[in-house]
Amino acid sequence: MNSKPQRARSLFIVWLVFLIFIVISFVTNILGPLVPFIIRDFHVSEGMAGTLALAFFIAYGVFSIPAGFLVERWGEKKLMVTSFVLCTAGALSFALEPTYSIAIVSLFAIGAGFAALQVAINPLLRVAGGEEHFAYYSAFAQLVFGAASFVSPLVLAYLLDHLKPGVPHGAAVSLLARLTPPALPWASMYWLFTLATAVMVVIVAAVRLPSVERTADESAGTLGMYRELLRNRVVVLYFLMIFAYVGCEQGTSYWISQFLFRYHGYNPDVQGASAVAYFWGLMTVGCLIGMLLLKLFDSRRVLIAFSTGAIAMLTLALFGPAHVSLLAFPAVGLFASIMWPTIVSLALNSVPSHHGPFAGILCTGIMGGAVFPFLIGQLADHFGLRNGMLLLYVTFGCVLSVGFWARPLINNALIGERKNP
Repeated sequence: MNSKPQRARSLFIVWLVFLIFIVISFVTNILGPLVPFIIRDFHVSEGMAGTLALAFFIAYGVFSIPAGFLVERWGEKKLMVTSFVLCTAGALSFALEPTYSIAIVSLFAIGAGFAALQVAINPLLRVAGGEEHFAYYSAFAQLVFGAASFVSPLVLAYLLDHLKPGVPHGAAVSLLARLTPPALPWASMYWLFTLATAVMVVIVAAVRLPSVERTADESAGTLGMYRELLRNRVVVLYFLMIFAYVGCEQGTSYWISQFLFRYHGYNPDVQGASAVAYFWGLMTVGCLIGMLLLKLFDSRRVLIAFSTGAIAMLTLALFGPAHVSLLAFPAVGLFASIMWPTIVSLALNSVPSHHGPFAGILCTGIMGGAVFPFLIGQLADHFGLRNGMLLLYVTFGCVLSVGFWARPLINNALIGERKNP
């Protein structure tokens, strides 16, 4: 007799998770483009501006594991609603009072909410879509994540252009113009963040989610489960790999514009900004390619191939001539595209129990997005930015290694592959 409960698979939940990823990405990856405005308008140093990103990503480290407890005690729906309420409060606080100190508090609150959301929705996606399809659906989630990252800077550019004095605009932009200080037009983005997260509160609260039963092994309610997981070498390794991957992603995208300016003289407002946008845009394209490849090949082989490609593009970006560097940096995003979903799916499919707390441990690794850009900056102060960015070889090398040592209990489903009866 099968002791495991029947899994509540639902494409509706899968699409709801994708929508949540869009909102998370739209807010998260606008931070880089906003930094120059923050430095200029709040009269702060680059180090102080970096504190904003630190506040956002540190929140993941602080709240991811507690969220693992809460998702078991409250359930996915209550935690998701509470998380979006927290994000709305954080965004609204800065929209109403756009100051540097409020920005730090706002970003920490938003980061905490997003941390809890990711703890809830990753296991939910695994259950709703089916364990054997988790790598594929995770890749699709990364696709919509990258698409929203590409769109948000375009929205910012549109608002900056249309909020200029004397420029005619429609009712929606007129409302934003009345709500936003004229000297801080970029702060209008926080009204959009407030609207987006508030709408998600209503959607998640209103929809009827099918019941998702968990096995006893998937409970996230005791410290003993975390102790058991942290004694598992595989769990610790996957935590470090997530830490390294987010370091790859943020460490590359954060320093692209400055590298192109310092070593090749490209304008940060034009070529630099464009290169960052295409980094995220090509990440979306890479997800489309990766989704196909994950249906044709074992996810570990795909990870090895893409990691090798990312390292090759990074080498061209750091040491190639100007026109090559300008193209190679965005190409790193193309090859980094499938790393997150593949590592997460391999991780959750590599342990037989306690997937709730394991997701919390993995999401804690998102702190790598705060640590590695900071370390690269510190190294750049002493040895130059190019030498500082050599640290990315360590992070990409860690991701590459996963393809060789990973031993998942459940492999990704392939086209034409027969299931055991």
